[in-house]
Amino acid sequence: MSYTFQFGQVTPYLGTLAAGAWLSLQIAAIAFVAGFIIGLVCASLLQYGGPVVRRIVRAYVVFFLNTPLLVQVFFIYFAMPDFGIVLDSFTAVTIGMALNAGAYMTEIQRAGFASIRRAEVDAAEAMGFSRIQIIRYVVLPHIVKVLYPALSNQYIILTMTTSIAAIFGVEELTGRAYNINAQTFRSLEIFSIVALYYVVLTIVASAALYALGRYAFRIKGRIA
Repeated sequence: MSYTFQFGQVTPYLGTLAAGAWLSLQIAAIAFVAGFIIGLVCASLLQYGGPVVRRIVRAYVVFFLNTPLLVQVFFIYFAMPDFGIVLDSFTAVTIGMALNAGAYMTEIQRAGFASIRRAEVDAAEAMGFSRIQIIRYVVLPHIVKVLYPALSNQYIILTMTTSIAAIFGVEELTGRAYNINAQTFRSLEIFSIVALYYVVLTIVASAALYALGRYAFRIKGRIA
């Protein structure tokens, strides 16, 4: 192999890549929080809603679980303007990821609802709790504690998935790597460093989730 690595041509762009990594984390965080809320609402409707509402929620889940995320974002970004809804690339990608994550987290949180002991719900109802109060004070703490590992893994997956934003011109980590590669033509060096950045992102996200689970919810976990 005659290729000679020249990382010196790439190191001036490390700060630019770090800024892209920070943007990747922001996209993942927004999509995760929105997806968690969507999942909680949809799981609640599946558990307590009427038949029509449950069918609508199931249709949403089936659609987003059985179509590629990239196709979903393409639809939001390129097809929605035909309906008068024009979104910038960052917003379109974030909404697409949030809706996709919401479908997965609906299934995750539905399992959490199913694992709640009926006696706890009955006790809350006997105390006069409303449905919303039951979800807030009984269901949600249970879901967070029992399903924390699964929800944490979903966030890690979202962090990796942010790379699709580069296709739509969002200058997150991968997007900036494309631009730098076009200037330097040092593909091996650029994407080797980007791979390390993603490893660091995963470790940082895992450590943050570990700390949050341990100190906020008294959950034992491990750092990836």
